[in-house]
Amino acid sequence: MNFNFGYIVIVLVIVVGSVILHELSHGLVAYWLGDNTAKEAGRLSFNPIKHIDPYMSILVPVLLYILRAPVFGGAKPVPVNYANLKWCEWGMALVAIAGPLTNFLIAFISFLIGHFSGLLYGVGGDVLEFVFFELVLINLGFMIFNLIPIPPLDGSRVLFAISPDFFRGVLANAERYGIIIVYMMILLFGEVFSSVMSGCVNGILGFFYWIVGM
Repeated sequence: MNFNFGYIVIVLVIVVGSVILHELSHGLVAYWLGDNTAKEAGRLSFNPIKHIDPYMSILVPVLLYILRAPVFGGAKPVPVNYANLKWCEWGMALVAIAGPLTNFLIAFISFLIGHFSGLLYGVGGDVLEFVFFELVLINLGFMIFNLIPIPPLDGSRVLFAISPDFFRGVLANAERYGIIIVYMMILLFGEVFSSVMSGCVNGILGFFYWIVGM
């Protein structure tokens, strides 16, 4: 498939839609567990302006796509007041896992629709094939990236819930530097990071094909 500006626009639309649903799921689960912070901040919204981070939601994913690397990214973190949540740290873990789980469901449902309709294999033309393929790949990339157990990524919230008290202190102290660590990891170990991401995405894709008998 030829690379052109139209495909970048498609990728950008998928990225923005995916991060909105990812962040919205965080806010909704937090609300269901007793915390109104996200609602009061206007984050229970489909308005992209409420969620998009110019760097992680637009620049990074588009550059990764242009470089033919696995696409991943993020958005502005949804504000959550840990003290308001039911089940304390386990409530926070549920809030955190809701985002990656949403991306997984988007990827899986898109795969099933694309597979059984044939759109994933070009029946509807190159553009629709590209749309469904990127819906799967981008959302798997988002899921895997956000499950990295480094604060403030979602995986760290799950790790916090299952960790002993002394390690929870380490995670809490790392919160202010976590995103810098993530950026440095991408910059310094980009090739290795990309390889690991690709391997994880391909493994999950293999699982999807196994489910449909291929």
